[in-house]
Amino acid sequence: MTIRIATWNVNSVKARLPNLLAWLGEAAPDVVLLQEIKCTDDSFPRMEIEAAGYRAETHGQKTYNGVAILSRRPLAVRRRGLPGDDDDPQARYIEADIQGDGGRPVRVASLYLPNGNPAPGEKYDYKLAWMDRLIGHAATLLAQETALVLGGDYNVCPTDADVYDPKGWQADALCRPESRARFRHLLHLGYTEAFRALHPDRERAYTFWDYQAGAWPRDLGLRIDHLLLSPQAADRLRACDIDKGPRGAEKASDHTPIWVELDD
Repeated sequence: MTIRIATWNVNSVKARLPNLLAWLGEAAPDVVLLQEIKCTDDSFPRMEIEAAGYRAETHGQKTYNGVAILSRRPLAVRRRGLPGDDDDPQARYIEADIQGDGGRPVRVASLYLPNGNPAPGEKYDYKLAWMDRLIGHAATLLAQETALVLGGDYNVCPTDADVYDPKGWQADALCRPESRARFRHLLHLGYTEAFRALHPDRERAYTFWDYQAGAWPRDLGLRIDHLLLSPQAADRLRACDIDKGPRGAEKASDHTPIWVELDD
């Protein structure tokens, strides 16, 4: 048996609800990590999600940001909000334990890392500070020696292979060396980036295509949505891939889901 965990920046859960429900029915992941739900907790479409067979836990914010975890299995929230700055008002992190059918639980986190543009500037400073906080918390979680999946929109292209035009994007906050260095720091803590672990040489493997300039039909994309696994989760890694189907749907999000399968 396996457990399938997907992450998807839906770019407004209300605007994409028909797409989300259709994909849940077709792909049937066990757990879904959502980003940019763009709604408060009390306005999240909980009734429709529960009718589709999923429990839902949210950390929402009006109009902007917001993250959620959907699960067909019992889940218990461990944390809403990334530690390290109690004054940070942005809803970008939620963490929960998922009960395993085989008796082995998995901890998951849905995170929406700041974009950081324009860079340099205040927004980029916030991005780097948020990444530093994430590194600190990720190190604490590793010390607990549990199966853990840190999934979400990292807003980082780890290498030039993850962007359609490396030269054109080199000054962007998603590709700047400081952003990439912090992403590597996460990996060097002991995390495995699931997609590249199984597909080290795959080219043009993107999770985001801008709405502008025909990016989707021309396949001008970025790989910025990632699933990072603790050693205990990496030992259970069976499969990981990108599902491009939802990006081609009508009124699609500019992101598409990426999923991982672990032994249960």
